[in-house]
Amino acid sequence: MPRLERSQPLAPTPWYVRGVVPTDFELLDAWASGDKRAAKQLIDRHFDAIFRFFRNKLGNEGVDDLVQDTFVACIEARDRFRREASFRTFLFATARNVLLEHFRKRRRRGDPLDPEVVGVIDLAPGPSSVAVQKAEQRLMLEALRALPLDYQIALELYHWEELSGPELAEVLGITEAALRSRLHRAKLELRKQIVRIGESEAALESTLADLDGWAAELRALLPGK
Repeated sequence: MPRLERSQPLAPTPWYVRGVVPTDFELLDAWASGDKRAAKQLIDRHFDAIFRFFRNKLGNEGVDDLVQDTFVACIEARDRFRREASFRTFLFATARNVLLEHFRKRRRRGDPLDPEVVGVIDLAPGPSSVAVQKAEQRLMLEALRALPLDYQIALELYHWEELSGPELAEVLGITEAALRSRLHRAKLELRKQIVRIGESEAALESTLADLDGWAAELRALLPGK
């Protein structure tokens, strides 16, 4: 009687053969296994959002490198992330860590970096390189850059990327109750910075009258490359 050999388990059918829309985490795992198609699809899905995340904090300098570093860091940390949370939470939390590490490297050795105190204007002096036409848009951009870094991140992810409360709290590593307090303080500080920076009385009044509207309008000016 011929000897029976144990059959080898079949490799899972690739997502692009199954004809289904893969989840972000499925694409991430496939990318980690060497699937270049998965890498391209995952990057295509989220490139604009991550490019936007860095754009108003760094200008053009180094943005491409930090976007790439963020996706690579996601690959390296994928097994340490709780997957009941959304991929966007994981992605933006990773982007925040990459940004903070970038700024820490530019600080003097031993000089602490507290993202609840230090802002982009302290770390990368100079006006935003984002091209805008309206005075209100310029005022909003500069006021955001004058905020403590985590305040800026909280407001931009809330208005531009529409992260939920639980998602945003996870990105910042705080509780939802603490997040509500932080968003409130961030909006108050934003108003203070707008008043401090504003030169045109008309632009100042217009911006203060519709903070949420001007913040949302800026999103359209910060697409991917």
